Amino acid sequence: MSDDTRSYWLWLQKSLGVRSNTAEILSVFGSAKTLYEAGGTEWKLSGLFNPKQIRSLEQNSPEDTLPLQKLCDNNGWQIVTPDRDDYPALLLTIPDYPAVIYVWGDLSCLIQAVPIAVVGTRSASPYGVDAAGRLCASLAEAGAVVVSGGALGVDSAAHTGALFGGGKTVAVLGCGLSANYLPGNRPLREQIALSGAVISEYPPETLPTAHNFPIRNRLISGISFGTVVIEAGERSGSLITANLALEQGRDVFAVPGNITNSSFTGTNKLLRDGAKPVFSALDILEEYTGFFPGVLKLGGLEDSLSRVKVKSGGFGNTGRATAQRKDSPANAAVPNKPVRRSLPEDTEENTRLVYEKLTPEPTHIDDLVRATGLDPSRVLAALTELELTGYTELTSGKRYALI
Repeated sequence: MSDDTRSYWLWLQKSLGVRSNTAEILSVFGSAKTLYEAGGTEWKLSGLFNPKQIRSLEQNSPEDTLPLQKLCDNNGWQIVTPDRDDYPALLLTIPDYPAVIYVWGDLSCLIQAVPIAVVGTRSASPYGVDAAGRLCASLAEAGAVVVSGGALGVDSAAHTGALFGGGKTVAVLGCGLSANYLPGNRPLREQIALSGAVISEYPPETLPTAHNFPIRNRLISGISFGTVVIEAGERSGSLITANLALEQGRDVFAVPGNITNSSFTGTNKLLRDGAKPVFSALDILEEYTGFFPGVLKLGGLEDSLSRVKVKSGGFGNTGRATAQRKDSPANAAVPNKPVRRSLPEDTEENTRLVYEKLTPEPTHIDDLVRATGLDPSRVLAALTELELTGYTELTSGKRYALI
């Protein structure tokens, strides 16, 4: 395949956005290049596009994407499109699969492999971090590929566990590859790229926003045979991934949690509603051995996570280790006490400015825009980073509060 076909796929993504009905479009036109060559009249007659989309298809051109291709080439990022052999086959079974995946690493690790998604809360408890790390180390040792979202908490423990187990792992980001997303996790992403891949459907310079992450969740589940949920509250974004997995015809698993702790309400409800309980990697991988003879090594799997060896110090500070949980006794005693913690040294100035304007009382995002004088997009990007790293939380009505 000639690299010049990338221009057409990038044109399609730029014109219609990251989440379009790709499967239906390509079932009619066959490829992005054929779609481009068909022209406006055929686009209108197909009935697949609204007037706004047709205008966007007409206003953009494949040549406009050349600077983006150069940026990716210069950084060693691959542009993987549906006509390439290393495009994940499982993704092609969902209706809104990406026209473009930007890849840091080698996505061919998913070929003839058993990808398993492992997701959970960013503010994971020591139990959640330990369970994710042990489980993913065991999955990796057995030959599975661990897929997660590259965030703090369960995600980071999942990736770390897979690396510790000597396996491959894939991180699916909700921002561009060049975005300054969780700078403290940069070394982990570098390790992931060496053994697997860090990927995104968003163009490289796309900032992390709260809107992006639920959209990318369909890729975490769509790229995997099954999704395992570890420590998820009743409103956790991990439940979105679990529901998407069900819609996509994938399996859903859950690790049981403390029934008296609200952090596990979502996970335990999944079990009540039919998700398969997980006590070891064997509970997951036994579902796929018949489909992948010789790929998985189940003989050495432990029948309990308690028997899986962990590295010294556990699986790292991947949660809000320095932040008290909202339901902790200390916070219960002084519920309105401000908690102003130090930000990491490499935190960007915009994020610091927004953080200084936050208080324990919820503040509307419009008020933060006025208080900081920053563009709304930059305030939202800063708030997203602060939320992901456990410094603030989103309450009702687009209001943010210190935690």
